[in-house]
Amino acid sequence: MIDIEKLQSRSGIIGNSDSIREVLDLIAQVAPVDITVLISGESGTGKEMIAKAIHKFSKRSQDDMITVNCGAIPSGIIESELFGHKKGSFTGANEDRKGYFESAHKGTIFLDEIGETPLETQVKLLRVLEEGEFMRVGDSKTLYTDVRVIAATNKDLRELINKSQFRQDLYFRLKTVQVDLPPLRNRIEDISQLVERFALEFTRKNDIPYRGFIPEAIRFMKNYNWPGNVRELKNFVESILVLQKGERITLKMVDDKLGVPQNIHNDNLPVVINQSAEQAERELILRQLLLLRQDVGLIKEIMNNTKNISVPSPSDVSFIPNDDHSKLTDNMEVDVDGQKLVRNDAIGDMSLEDLEREAIVRTLNYFYNNRRKAAKSLGMSERTLYRKIHDYGLSKKNKSYRSTKE
Repeated sequence: MIDIEKLQSRSGIIGNSDSIREVLDLIAQVAPVDITVLISGESGTGKEMIAKAIHKFSKRSQDDMITVNCGAIPSGIIESELFGHKKGSFTGANEDRKGYFESAHKGTIFLDEIGETPLETQVKLLRVLEEGEFMRVGDSKTLYTDVRVIAATNKDLRELINKSQFRQDLYFRLKTVQVDLPPLRNRIEDISQLVERFALEFTRKNDIPYRGFIPEAIRFMKNYNWPGNVRELKNFVESILVLQKGERITLKMVDDKLGVPQNIHNDNLPVVINQSAEQAERELILRQLLLLRQDVGLIKEIMNNTKNISVPSPSDVSFIPNDDHSKLTDNMEVDVDGQKLVRNDAIGDMSLEDLEREAIVRTLNYFYNNRRKAAKSLGMSERTLYRKIHDYGLSKKNKSYRSTKE
């Protein structure tokens, strides 16, 4: 097993968020194994960096990795670029030419933006992947290549399949293992580290004094959506350092350039995005309780054929005091028999930690201790679930998942 710290150091992948640690764990598992990998993620999330990391820690690392941007090659010449051509096969083909697959023999080929590949070319890509066979344009001789394929896309290939724009058999052949890169807005805890790395690299390279970003400026940047992801963040850091050469970057400087409000509260989001992970998880639990209350209220209204029951919005958590979220009301019923989510005799003695612990225990029991299914059901990552099992003292060996302190 590849050491994660060594992998992160040598690959240049920055971040300590749960989502990035999961990506690193997956790279460590698939890099030494000679299989096809599909990397998906929005534009600017760093898909090529992931491909380079997989190649660097693979058995083919002593040979080259050739990068091909499928979206930048015109459809009329993409087959010639990928598979080569024979002299005289078309106007301008003055000599035999190797394609990328032939040049990458024994190494790795990275097909970026694979979703842009024409359908007729996809058939030939599938044959290369399955048999290692291809023919140069204008030639009848079959050639062979031994190459590892890593593909990447910022599109939903399944949607393209439904539109008959991408072959389903090629999709399944490419996604032997799939690495999903999170957008920057879903890993805002990594922004401080990313900013520091980009700033230091840029200022050292260009001999510019660097006095850092004040904490308020970083917090302000965490409220921005970053539609261009890490690429946009890097360009922003470099731009503001040039414009404010030698100055410490302040909140006003960032505000003037980004123009983003400091506090973002979007009712379409499940939680306020500038909360800590613990605060966000607890608010999600509260909102799930409110959703249950709303559903039960609607069911009762239908059954009793009444129209005067007022049901609070699931996004309205203001009726629960901010300083005592654990004091849930007697109206928090979950079925028509009057069974309450929290028993009356538990009110005053039960905290949010108790609720969360019980939810984890019961969910693990429900899924027969399958942590992946339990984490998905609870709406958290497997890493977060593992941490909470440890924090709450839940035994991995005890099949009932009761506390080891009991």
